[in-house]
Amino acid sequence: MNTVWTLGDWMQYLFSFIFVIGSLLALLWTLRRLQNGSSLLRKSTQRMQTLETLSVGTRQKIMLIRVDEREILVGVSVQNITVLSPWPESLGVPLPAKTPLSADTTAPLNAQ
Repeated sequence: MNTVWTLGDWMQYLFSFIFVIGSLLALLWTLRRLQNGSSLLRKSTQRMQTLETLSVGTRQKIMLIRVDEREILVGVSVQNITVLSPWPESLGVPLPAKTPLSADTTAPLNAQ
């Protein structure tokens, strides 16, 4: 039994190791892109995206959502969605006087 490793054995080991690590990194990157709600082929007509999510309980979370050029902070639970506050003006675009989400910030939107 030959226990001496030649240069070819070391090169084959090194390239195999790099291939496995590279494959794992590519898989993790793909899964992260899919987890954030964005598709791999991003649509140019997409107007809404989730910027950040913070879990504040077992079934409650706070989300920062961008719709067009506006950013809105909402609270999400099992039974409802509540607008917590519209985010300050983004990119110099003023907020309209009344929008469907900011018209009444105290009333929850029933998610049924």
